[in-house]
Amino acid sequence: MPDSRSHRGLHPQDAELFSAPHLPALRTATEELSWLLGRGYAPLSSLKLVGDRHALRERQRDLVSRAACTDAQRLSRRATRLSPDAVRGADLFIDGFNLLITLEAALGGGLVFKARDGALRDLASVHGTYRAVEETDPALLLAGETLAEYGPASVTWLFDQPVSNSGRLVQRVRGLAETRGWPWEVRLSRNPDQDLMALPAGGIAVTTDSLILDHAPGGWLPLSELILSRLPPIFIHLDLSVPGA
Repeated sequence: MPDSRSHRGLHPQDAELFSAPHLPALRTATEELSWLLGRGYAPLSSLKLVGDRHALRERQRDLVSRAACTDAQRLSRRATRLSPDAVRGADLFIDGFNLLITLEAALGGGLVFKARDGALRDLASVHGTYRAVEETDPALLLAGETLAEYGPASVTWLFDQPVSNSGRLVQRVRGLAETRGWPWEVRLSRNPDQDLMALPAGGIAVTTDSLILDHAPGGWLPLSELILSRLPPIFIHLDLSVPGA
């Protein structure tokens, strides 16, 4: 059945699955999974062990999986996280779907969460096909206005070529950039993750993808968090980060 959604917002179960009574178990499960991963245990079997122990549902397990990380990963990712001050005059490379879908989910009233490493993530997914929603253009405008304020030397958006409709999205982003006078380069890539892990000297990755954060040579900018921190709380926000670390 084709995807007919007009929003990328709240999943029907999320208001209950991620309500206040569930937060202690989600936080504990995230810490337990992180502990196991840090000692070399297999991710899938560790997630099953922790999920079964706390009787977590599928989406709750998905969140715990995306929120967990080892202590070494947490410290390394925190160390390479950049502030807006680092952007002026720099070359930015944006993980297009990663940024756009988080913003769409939040603007649609969906769930976003701060993971253990401090990165803001979501539970949405394109499942091999991207469909623009009502929040797509507002999300792109928010990103563009924020980037214009930060003053990078260049902005390159990378979108996954294997994802269906990604070519249409590239044209949409290019058209918006031309209308607003933003000198963006927007292109398709067969493997944006690989591209973002091999950036030229001085290149900054705009992403919250765990694999990229562990390998981005020039550091990473938490642009989705910077954008959403300026907006009213129209979305569900969970904080599973480690305070003060």
